[in-house]
Amino acid sequence: MVTSDSFLSFAAAKLLGGLAFCLGLVLVLCCGSELFTGNSLMVSGAMEHRIGWGAMLGNWAVVWIGNLLGALLAVALVSAAHILDLNAGAAGTTAIAVATAKISPSWLTLFFRGILCNIFVCLAVRIGFAARSVADKVLGILLPISAFVACGFEHCVANMFFLPMGLVAKLTGYALPSGADASVVSVTGILYNISAATLGNIVGGAIFVGLAYWFVQGHHADRGIFGKGGANA
Repeated sequence: MVTSDSFLSFAAAKLLGGLAFCLGLVLVLCCGSELFTGNSLMVSGAMEHRIGWGAMLGNWAVVWIGNLLGALLAVALVSAAHILDLNAGAAGTTAIAVATAKISPSWLTLFFRGILCNIFVCLAVRIGFAARSVADKVLGILLPISAFVACGFEHCVANMFFLPMGLVAKLTGYALPSGADASVVSVTGILYNISAATLGNIVGGAIFVGLAYWFVQGHHADRGIFGKGGANA
């Protein structure tokens, strides 16, 4: 809705769109929901033997599917409520433009954008865990989430909504964005993006944040990785 305003400059649209997007993670962390990308941090618990690897992978699978079903339900509700008619239909055109921009890059580009995305998301989740109040959680989430949205990184769960929403907008006759090849917005295109984003999100969250913090915070010391005395010697 925010980015459908054609009078906004590029930077303003990116910033305001990123701030609006923060609502999603605020609701997850403050209301006790499960988010696939944030759950990639469970790898730390698996490394410390607090949970089993099978249980972790099972959680990821269930939550990924649950997030997909929730996103598709949201698409149905938004479509039925004719939200895309707002701003004289510009919201629908923007939905198509967003989907087109997310499907058009190469698979490898999307993969690396997925890595960068979940580094920011998981750092925001860690800030949320460190917070002691709802206000702390909300304030801590704003900058990292706004940053990844403004930079155009790829979040598989967000794309479970944005891409089907763009396809619905395209199929229901909203004006196509000028200068963009909307033919890529299809079921195949959606699967293409989400496969790259999902794998990139796992690498970014599990390895670059989960395992990285497990390593540097000394949880490996009792396993003798650094020899006698461990990392705290």
